[in-house]
Amino acid sequence: MSRTALSKRVRRIWLCADDYGIAPGVNNAIRQLIAARRLNATSVMTAAGHIDRDEADALVEANGAGNAAIGLHITLTAPFKPLSANFAPLRGGAFLPHPELMRAAMTRRLDVEMLTVEIATQVEAFVETFGSLPAYLDGHQHVQLLPQVRDAFLKVAAETVPGAWVRQCGRPRGARPLHDRKGLIIDILNLGFRSRATRLGVVTNPAFAGVYAFSAKANFATTFPRFLKGLPDGGLVMCHPGFVDAELTSLDSLTTLREHEFAFFSSDAFPAVLAAHGITLIDPSGARGDTA
Repeated sequence: MSRTALSKRVRRIWLCADDYGIAPGVNNAIRQLIAARRLNATSVMTAAGHIDRDEADALVEANGAGNAAIGLHITLTAPFKPLSANFAPLRGGAFLPHPELMRAAMTRRLDVEMLTVEIATQVEAFVETFGSLPAYLDGHQHVQLLPQVRDAFLKVAAETVPGAWVRQCGRPRGARPLHDRKGLIIDILNLGFRSRATRLGVVTNPAFAGVYAFSAKANFATTFPRFLKGLPDGGLVMCHPGFVDAELTSLDSLTTLREHEFAFFSSDAFPAVLAAHGITLIDPSGARGDTA
């Protein structure tokens, strides 16, 4: 194949909406986008308060003939609560806030066995709700990348969810601006994650994008095309579409930007941006082969 033909080859990516289950408005928005074939993956929070059989059935119905892969969003941070008994440490009955969890992980003060049991319990809750194993695993607030957590996470992935892929969060080499502090921190946390997964026989996505500053000044329509820079075939873009409701406001600081993301993905501009970059969404029926 010539260099010109290679440059024109369409790249297939995952566009994954995180946080299904966090609030009714988020669930509704994700279902609408999946039904319209504007997303091809969503990550479910079994530790959140708005994922039950009805919400699962509604997602499966919106997914129709399998337009999207349905994965598990492992959740280990406040304000959410563990599903397993005797999990520790906690604050007021809930997981630690993310900064505290990160400090505990960095100083190796977590109990890997407890983490393993909690992650496996969240997998069991997914199976009980959906009647099948998740297609893939990732982590709320990228917890799967933290020391000790990654050991438990990959152990469960390898032993409990064989055939599933997991999200690694390394950005493409040509898309790592030094001024992006948030992205750089994630890159550092991600070091060694993919090689460790490979040693355990766990498949990962080849590259990751979707990180941006969740500020009032953010313009998602102009930000999204940057995520596509250098993204290889099989790469993954994380997103957070949703509608703001009282439940979301009480749980999460990411609110109105979710509606901006939904508006962009619902617009004619979104498929035009994909086409301009020579990108299409992966067909989930080829999931494993497209994440090697």
